[in-house]
Amino acid sequence: MNFDKVLDQIGGFGRFQKTLYVWICLPQILLAFHMLVSVFTGAVPAHLCRSVWPMGESGHGRGLNFSSALGESCSIFQDGLSGHNESRLRAEDFSNTSVCTGGWEFSKEVFLSTVVSEWDLVCEKATLNNIGSSIYMFGLLVGAVLFGALADKYGRRIIILVGLAIQAVFGVGVAFAPNFYIYVLLRFVVGTTVSAVIMNAFVLGTEWTGPKKRMLAGVITDYFFGFGYILLAGVAYLIRDWRKLQLAISAPGFLFLFYVWVLPKSARWLMANNKHEEALDLIRKAALINGKPLDEDIEFCQNPQSSEKHIDQRKYTVIDLIRTPRMRKQSLILFYLWFVNVLVYYGLSLNISDFGMNIYLTQMIFGLVEMPARTITLFTLNRSRRISQLSFLAVGGLACLLTIFIPDDLSTVRTVLAMVGKFGITASLSIVYIYSAEIFPTVIRQNGIGMCSMCARAGGVIAPIIYLLRKISRHAPMVVFGLCPLIGAIITMFLPETAHKHLPDTVEDVENTSVSFTAEKSPHVLHKECPKQNLDIIL
Repeated sequence: MNFDKVLDQIGGFGRFQKTLYVWICLPQILLAFHMLVSVFTGAVPAHLCRSVWPMGESGHGRGLNFSSALGESCSIFQDGLSGHNESRLRAEDFSNTSVCTGGWEFSKEVFLSTVVSEWDLVCEKATLNNIGSSIYMFGLLVGAVLFGALADKYGRRIIILVGLAIQAVFGVGVAFAPNFYIYVLLRFVVGTTVSAVIMNAFVLGTEWTGPKKRMLAGVITDYFFGFGYILLAGVAYLIRDWRKLQLAISAPGFLFLFYVWVLPKSARWLMANNKHEEALDLIRKAALINGKPLDEDIEFCQNPQSSEKHIDQRKYTVIDLIRTPRMRKQSLILFYLWFVNVLVYYGLSLNISDFGMNIYLTQMIFGLVEMPARTITLFTLNRSRRISQLSFLAVGGLACLLTIFIPDDLSTVRTVLAMVGKFGITASLSIVYIYSAEIFPTVIRQNGIGMCSMCARAGGVIAPIIYLLRKISRHAPMVVFGLCPLIGAIITMFLPETAHKHLPDTVEDVENTSVSFTAEKSPHVLHKECPKQNLDIIL
């Protein structure tokens, strides 16, 4: 029998799998911390040039009114205005200025310290902060490629353990970084481990889960990431110093040392690598824990496709994604959808301070939005993959675009619109995983998902850089985050509907039909040859 039938026999989502998901989901909280902590550690407090204001004995400006800082306050006065009463400063006083040479004084009203205030990453150095975030995102890309290959060779479990260990060590190291460049380097390493853990933990869980529960099990991990999103707001509110905050989110990683004893290997991976005895031992153990002990030995078929329609056995490559007209059109559309979903998701998530409300409250609201956004897809996917995808993209794009028309004094309205945009993009991001796996034919499905993953991570790298467009116009980033999803919604109409359809097996299936097969399977169950564990998750 094939492995899915074995899982049905021993319990596709019994006590063994539920316990496994506890171990898989717990690290998701810390992963959310690492992914989003730069919202607080990299925040830009209000600041004024030190050379303008008289300094007290403590080295801090005496009673500075930081609300008088216009824009980024990147200039000092040439008219000897240091003696002026700051409460009487007017906008026209800023007309005759020069570059600040005396360093910056930062407000401590919201943050005691951030990497920006410690290393003066404002004005001409402000670009470094955005580049640092992009380098961290690039770490996710490197980690996916590196640890994905290592996991295929050495197994999921060992890579998860190594990833958690490196993440804890380097995460704590970030808190003691002596300068910005070491800080960025250490964060880059942490980024690689985030990919290692989140990807392989998800794979390990779904490789042990029966087909009927794979989608639900995948959503469970998303909920824990969302919980970490919300919890970070509370932790950051209590800890206002960036080094202490970084230490607080990283040190708990050492608690996962006990995973060495409780985290199981993947029996499916062991079977694929001809370690049959070890796999059978694990299967018997899982069956016993689930209360369905096996009375006889299991024999696995050597060709898992033997009971399926014949599939061309020639070797396929990524070139086959664009070799034929219809496959090329569908592939390019999906590449763009993955790119734009992650671009806007992190573009909104990492720059919540731009919406004008309390940063901690906004972070919590954005985290809460994750829950209903992921839940609603469980219901809309039953009706239509295509309509669901384009609808949520349109909602996200329109909401982002509308924020540019809201005055600054209506910060609550802007935040609500941004929250709606985040809702739409989060739901769209959840859908695109399943939709893509159903569109790509079996013979190149893994290649297709891999390329989509690369495009998505490219979106994550570019997301922080988009905010440099504020030098052109302060509305430019939200225009980009609004228009790109709307373009995605339009081109989604050119994709086939896959709900209640069999999945294509070959490129010829895609070229010769518009996926018009009659379904016998549940619309939430992916094709046998491409269980959901093959998806490369993007965060």
